[in-house]
Amino acid sequence: MIKTDMDLRMEALKILMPNGYAYSGDETNYELTKPDGSPDKIPTLEEMNSKVAELRKDYEALQYQRDRQNEYPTVEELVVALYDTDDKSAIEAKRAEVKKKYPKP
Repeated sequence: MIKTDMDLRMEALKILMPNGYAYSGDETNYELTKPDGSPDKIPTLEEMNSKVAELRKDYEALQYQRDRQNEYPTVEELVVALYDTDDKSAIEAKRAEVKKKYPKP
């Protein structure tokens, strides 16, 4: 699944405001009260953009995993390979090719 900017913003919001308050994008830096009575600061646009950039960097760093996933053998192929030595060798070779094609950074 490809993460869009909106996906990353929603993820950032969940991290910055785990209590679930709404975010308006306002630069005003005021506080709300958490259910337990303690203060809960609304993130600024700068804080949101910074967290989104951090999440985007983390997401892009794992692109090789998503590329590999698309080319790895299916679960069905793996199950069949459990019972057939030739199939198992072919699966191992295919996985090695995919790992070589999409190396870890």
